[in-house]
Amino acid sequence: MSRLYEVMFIVRPDVVEEEADKLITGFTASVTNGGGAVKTIEKMGRRKLAYTVRKFNDGNYVLMTIEANGAVVLELERRLRVTEPVIKFITVRIDEEEKRLAKVKALRGVRRSSMPVAHAPAAAAPVAAPAAAPVAAPVAAAAVAEAAPVVAAPVAEATPVVAAPVVEATAEVVAPAV
Repeated sequence: MSRLYEVMFIVRPDVVEEEADKLITGFTASVTNGGGAVKTIEKMGRRKLAYTVRKFNDGNYVLMTIEANGAVVLELERRLRVTEPVIKFITVRIDEEEKRLAKVKALRGVRRSSMPVAHAPAAAAPVAAPAAAPVAAPVAAAAVAEAAPVVAAPVAEATPVVAAPVVEATAEVVAPAV
């Protein structure tokens, strides 16, 4: 069964570009001879390593995406292990991750299509402040003030709060016998 893998390996920094290309073509040939297919090859260039590996502080990173079965991947890893210019490598199976991402995207699409679409108004007119109503006549306001005097409602008196009686507790002190 053919699966999708990412193989990243780090080539020593003192290796010339032509030799690195020969290594990559050799690894590509081993994959294709085993019945696999190389999808992409990405040279990521020279980068600093997070920690010292075989007395090197930096290296040339190469990322290969391959489609192959387990036997081909094992053979490629064996070749990476015995190739002296390769100082580190890792192989990751990514087909399960792609399935998971496709499933998440499909679920997001279903959720978006089932949600009602809220349309924004075509052209939202700016809201103006309401205009103040004009005063009818100053004479009418004075007549209203004279007509109805304002009377305050009576306030009920508050009942005083009585504190609960405090019960004093006395404790007998018993002296120890000597």
